[in-house]
Amino acid sequence: MDLNLLTALDALLSEASVTGAAQRLQVSVPGMSRTLARLRRTTGDELLVRAGREMVLTPRALAMRSQVTELLRQSRAVLSPEAELELGGLARTFTLRWHDAVITAYAADLTARVHAQAPGVRLRFLAEPATDTGDVRQGEIDLHAGGSVPALADLESELLGRDELVVVMRDGNPLTQGDLTLERFAAAEHATVSRRGRLRDPVDDALEEAGLTRTVLVAGPTSTSVLHLVSRSNLLAVVPRHLTGPVTDMLGLATRPLPLPLPPVSLFQFWHRRHEQDPAHRWLRETVRAVVQGVG
Repeated sequence: MDLNLLTALDALLSEASVTGAAQRLQVSVPGMSRTLARLRRTTGDELLVRAGREMVLTPRALAMRSQVTELLRQSRAVLSPEAELELGGLARTFTLRWHDAVITAYAADLTARVHAQAPGVRLRFLAEPATDTGDVRQGEIDLHAGGSVPALADLESELLGRDELVVVMRDGNPLTQGDLTLERFAAAEHATVSRRGRLRDPVDDALEEAGLTRTVLVAGPTSTSVLHLVSRSNLLAVVPRHLTGPVTDMLGLATRPLPLPLPPVSLFQFWHRRHEQDPAHRWLRETVRAVVQGVG
């Protein structure tokens, strides 16, 4: 069906006149007469019939008049540019998949800022799985934050910031006395953070280049769990300074510079391209960026 007929039908039913409808739509009267003939064939109803010197609506036309007006309004809304986002009236639930350290560092500030701007918005934070999934591509995750972005053409991303790696240990660890040299660092016992349970990470590669090795006793799935282990032992762990700062401060852990030339870790957020032009999703991304870059 030619949806332009809907506009003509609305004018004819509103004006109850071929001439009036033609003037309203700024077309010729013969052209509107031809359109009325098409509408009669399409609907199987006369729609407008002559009564003396006037035209009147048929019962079918009277019954459909309000429905046609509403359909026309909806079609215009669908095809018009999206209206400006009204945060006060936004009612939506966003699902974010974040590393536990990112949740610990930024979730409280993000939740407070989102609630202040859009009280009807709800946030769902999900932990990272042991294996990579396609949840972002499938629409189950609105926004993912992590150290890298999958090389997929249908994902959009942005760099939120970079964080330096530091060594953490309990305050009573003997290694808090004196400088933490590379040799003392390698000779200590270590814990690593790995959601896949890996006992090896880039620290080991850097140590091997320096002709050293270390002993990793345990791998924990989250930064929080590993830092708790460190707080109750003489284990060392290498973690991002700002991302793990809240837990490090809470547990009273000591930090030392990493005696290895490792680059800082990056924090990205990425999302599926379907959300790129969504005003509400764009607001969420901007809010996350403001929180991360404002906190550190």
